[in-house]
Amino acid sequence: MYTIGIDYGTESGRALLVRVSDGAAIASAVHPYGDGVIDERLPGSSRALPPDWALQNPDDYVEVLKRAVPEVLARSGVDPADVVGIGIDFTACTMLPTLRDGTPLCTLDEYRDEPHAWVKLWKHHAAQPHANRINDTARARGERWLPRYGGKISSEWFFSKALQILDEAPAVYHAAERLIEAADWVVWQLTGNETRNVGTAGYKAMVQDGRFPDRAYFAALHPDFADVVDEKMSRELLPLGASAGGLSERAATWTGLAAGTPVAVANVDAHVTLPATGSVASGTMVMIMGTSTCDVLVGDALHEVEGMCGVVMGGIVPGRYGYEAGQTGVGDVFAWFAEHAVPAAYSERAAAEGLDVHGLLAREAARQHPGEHGLLALDWFNGNRSVLVDADLSGLLVGMTLATRPEDIYRALLEATAFGKRVIVEAFERSGVPVHRLIAAGGLPAKNPLLMQIYADVLDREIALVASDQAPALGSAMHAAVAAGAYPDIAAAAERMGGLSDVVYRPDPVSAHTYDALYQDYRMLHDLFGRAGRDEPGGVMKRLRELRLAAHARTPERVD
Repeated sequence: MYTIGIDYGTESGRALLVRVSDGAAIASAVHPYGDGVIDERLPGSSRALPPDWALQNPDDYVEVLKRAVPEVLARSGVDPADVVGIGIDFTACTMLPTLRDGTPLCTLDEYRDEPHAWVKLWKHHAAQPHANRINDTARARGERWLPRYGGKISSEWFFSKALQILDEAPAVYHAAERLIEAADWVVWQLTGNETRNVGTAGYKAMVQDGRFPDRAYFAALHPDFADVVDEKMSRELLPLGASAGGLSERAATWTGLAAGTPVAVANVDAHVTLPATGSVASGTMVMIMGTSTCDVLVGDALHEVEGMCGVVMGGIVPGRYGYEAGQTGVGDVFAWFAEHAVPAAYSERAAAEGLDVHGLLAREAARQHPGEHGLLALDWFNGNRSVLVDADLSGLLVGMTLATRPEDIYRALLEATAFGKRVIVEAFERSGVPVHRLIAAGGLPAKNPLLMQIYADVLDREIALVASDQAPALGSAMHAAVAAGAYPDIAAAAERMGGLSDVVYRPDPVSAHTYDALYQDYRMLHDLFGRAGRDEPGGVMKRLRELRLAAHARTPERVD
């Protein structure tokens, strides 16, 4: 008996076929998105997108079903009849406007050249002014749900993006008969049933205690926004691990699976990773580390934590409070530096030694003692998700001299993300949410041992690694097993199908002591630049962003 989990990431989709009895990975296949992340111009267009935009093509998601799933079946040799369930996870909030039958607006000729008709990827940050209005209005009205999101709704979240569509492209907004998370849209394509999951609704669409904010609140944002839920969404939310329906005949043709195969309700990529650790115990923070990092943990009591992404009953594990926080730029920051700021001589040297640039930089950086490079960085190259919740913040590097080398900066950036993680952990514990254990998952931990040792030293805690190198896909396969009835709940599936590796990173006392001193300076910079108003001295990041946007608005459209 087998299930398939499909992990939809930022750049590609991965299908994993696993054995239900023990979670063993039998075969996997990856399909890169043809259009990738659309952040410069729409496909086939010379029209430049403004700064902070990040879009995707929904056709790429269907191609994952058509290519990766048949490939994983072929590689495994498993009879499709023996696959009892399929589940998916997705980045969030990644959302799109569609017609009533699920047809994405961007696939229609009349909207093909309209950026607001395309999928808005999780890291689309151009909705920050709309998020500010959502927050200001909620505070003015005393909305009780706002503290459940750490006091701020992010520009990444659902209604920030939806309000941006209404404000900037009202024709697109009114043409949209549905606004939907991409996760739920893919399940719709698999089953033919339009469903919405409690996880993305709770964390990304402001659903608390089973309810969206009321109509009067949405009307206060914009008169035409009053009926956004009733007209373009659905109030019926399905619990995680439930079945969204059986695989449709059309999707069966795409995938090679049997029609009627149970499809699990959609889930969030980070959230499904928790059971892949082998436990859903309270107080275990799982750090899913990739292009960004999402931190999840479950608790038995409700607490309000500064700057968290949200706390939702049943949002990660049914019947428990699920907490989420995170960092918008981690692997993306390291990749940016390696691609854009490293001299060609380093690339040539790396190639000569059979390494990639990251491997060379990490090796050289590992030879240093903490503090040796004399640098300190703020890790906000893609804004700040927790605890400041501000996409207008940017990166900072202090201490450079003519002796500074690329490996110095690389290590400082690794350290900056670790300092940012410590801010998050301390915020949870200060608010009464205990963090007893740290587990790392995602693409980065296995690739960068130096990064994980720095995290252990900065946090002064042991960090374990999840056994599976495809933990989100495994977590989705677990939820598929629950939806198919192979396990009574996700806790039982986690116990049999998940687990940890033998690798544990332990803090070095000397390094931890040095990092503790550096962290105090990080916190000083964090508060100086992150908590300052636009017109205060520390508000320079916001003023620089305003100048950048103004300059872009004056620049004629560029044609390659």
